[in-house]
Amino acid sequence: MPYSEPTSHYDYELPEELIADRPAERRDGSRLLVVPPGQGAPLEHRAFSDLPEYLRAGDVLVLNDSRVIPARLYGKRLPGGGQCEALLLEPCSPTGDGVERWTALVRPGKKLKPGTRIVFGEGFEAVVEEELGGGEKRVRFACDGTLAEALDRHGHMPLPPYILARRGEKGSRPEDRERYQTVYARADGSVAAPTAGLHFTPELLAELQARGVEIARVTLHVGAGTFQPITAEDIGEHVLHMEHYTVPEAAAETVNRAKAEGRRVVAVGTTSVRTLESAAGADSVVRAGVASTALMIAPGYRFRVVDALVTNFHLPRSSLLCLVAALMGRERLLAVYAEAIGRGYRFYSYGDSMFVGGCEGS
Repeated sequence: MPYSEPTSHYDYELPEELIADRPAERRDGSRLLVVPPGQGAPLEHRAFSDLPEYLRAGDVLVLNDSRVIPARLYGKRLPGGGQCEALLLEPCSPTGDGVERWTALVRPGKKLKPGTRIVFGEGFEAVVEEELGGGEKRVRFACDGTLAEALDRHGHMPLPPYILARRGEKGSRPEDRERYQTVYARADGSVAAPTAGLHFTPELLAELQARGVEIARVTLHVGAGTFQPITAEDIGEHVLHMEHYTVPEAAAETVNRAKAEGRRVVAVGTTSVRTLESAAGADSVVRAGVASTALMIAPGYRFRVVDALVTNFHLPRSSLLCLVAALMGRERLLAVYAEAIGRGYRFYSYGDSMFVGGCEGS
């Protein structure tokens, strides 16, 4: 194993009332906990709209522009007519017949055997084709028009299950179509939001650029397993699911030029971090292109590209928590989380955010 540490080291107690099930009234009205570089530097408690004060002219802010699709579907199975649910994960490789096939998590899995039809609405249905293991199945869609149009009509935003449970609701609300999406999203493909970006507004991005901050855009399509807790007893045994990313030439050039000139690269969200670090070689040069990554970042990892991070507060025992610990140190991370809990910060996807201003020991 490249690293080894008990998963229990990444556990913490969170009062249930601090789990956010709805966004802040204004995107940039959420709270921002600022963690300056250095182990002894005092924390600062601000609003997200204050972020420009912590970025410098010449910094490169890297955004993940993946767009969340309405990937959760509710329907009835035939024969039988029982209620069922499908969460789309990713499209299957083209088969040459022009038919849309996706890998999906379906419920109730035992009753949705190959050959079962699922009707989601008028002119929109699917057939379960194959068991793939781990609760996943391959499904073949048939719909009037394109699948994207059918999802837009019948699909729900794939909010994390804890949000739906806290709301006591089955599906997403109409307002989630906008708020569980970044303002700069443009590349369809995610089945979970890159949540650190939910706090940005067009006005805030314009202010940052006016201050001399450069913006670079990459794409990583976020998978359903991103927020899953680590079940192994050792974090080194955890295997991340594969996610697909794209680094445009313009983004690679912007980031590489900044690194060569000693300017900071500030990633918005753990997905941007994993994209940049996956695309960089041992020489720390980011290569443009399309690829996939299952990169697990944990303490001991040497960052090749990223200098600072904007991120939300993450679930206990999650790979996301390990990534942030790699940037700022586990003990400091847990101390920061304890202060955030004591001050009533809101946690998880619709919660508040942190600005981690530098790597451990910097």
